[in-house]
Amino acid sequence: MENLSNRFKRVLVTGGAGFIGGSLVRRLLQKSTVKVFNLDKLSYASDLTGISDLIKNMDLNENLRYKFLNIDLLDKDSLEKAFEIAKPDLIIHMAAESHVDRSIDNPKIFIESNIMGTFNLLELSRNFFYKLSDEKKSIFKFVHISTDEVFGTLGSKGSFSEFSNYDPRSPYSASKASSDHLVNSWFHTYGLPVITTNCSNNFGPWQFPEKLIPLVIIKALKEEKIPLYGDGLNIRDWLFIEDHIDALILVINKGKNGDKYCIGGQGEKTNKELVELICMKLNKLINNNKDFLELIYFVRDRPGHDKRYSIDPKKLIKELNWKPRFKFELALEKTIIWYIENQKWCDSVKLKSNYFGERIG
Repeated sequence: MENLSNRFKRVLVTGGAGFIGGSLVRRLLQKSTVKVFNLDKLSYASDLTGISDLIKNMDLNENLRYKFLNIDLLDKDSLEKAFEIAKPDLIIHMAAESHVDRSIDNPKIFIESNIMGTFNLLELSRNFFYKLSDEKKSIFKFVHISTDEVFGTLGSKGSFSEFSNYDPRSPYSASKASSDHLVNSWFHTYGLPVITTNCSNNFGPWQFPEKLIPLVIIKALKEEKIPLYGDGLNIRDWLFIEDHIDALILVINKGKNGDKYCIGGQGEKTNKELVELICMKLNKLINNNKDFLELIYFVRDRPGHDKRYSIDPKKLIKELNWKPRFKFELALEKTIIWYIENQKWCDSVKLKSNYFGERIG
């Protein structure tokens, strides 16, 4: 596991109250000496509990190592003030609306947040970068975190790579594809030192309970029915959150400006296989008379449901010497145990966000 290079002193993370962003912030606080500026608008899926708990456990002086900035990327004036406060050597852009079904119901929010928010951040980053000394310019990076969904869907063979064509199928993936193109163009047109990563489906502790893996675990624990879209044969490539953070640190330290890196866990499963595996593991972990497999039922498929995602991380492995540290089944079991032990947290974030376990993703 590589730690962040000590040439970076001040890091601005957007979306650090989200699942992936929060995991990255915790890693930076634990495994580096960098000062972290966590910029987040605090939407329905945001939660700072994991970061707050870590700071308390580490007995960390928040003012020295960590600062939270409650700012929306659409608020350009406040964002400009955030740059004045953070004076970053490194920007890691994770803030995004990320739920496909919510994008189908209300695409406008996704267009505003993922496209206009990214545009505002790029423009202020460009202005900030131009004013830096030559020495500071040589250090500065803008790392944009995106998704494999921008590439569309796959048949039974092949995988997405850095050379895949863009073919988004939902308002969410279209908005992320747009943000990728903006980031790339700011490199070629303005010389902003950017890197883009496209990752497969993440899972692990602290993930908001509307996502598939935590949703299945929580519904099973409450002995509620577990819905599966369509025939359950849609395939996803699953990436454990800690492996993703490892890859991001490598990309930040050693990645080439202007390049793209695809990050995949090489853990392909149909949704049916995954849900059944979770239920079987719960059957072993929880000693009761309930067979959790009996809770599974099929529901009408969602519009534009991509059939298969798969990422080929060959470039990341070959150029940056990355490989997953965690075997899929062990990481899944670790995740299940965490949710079993943190049901109070799940209930509290669901209540706070007014989410009641409906199957929307």
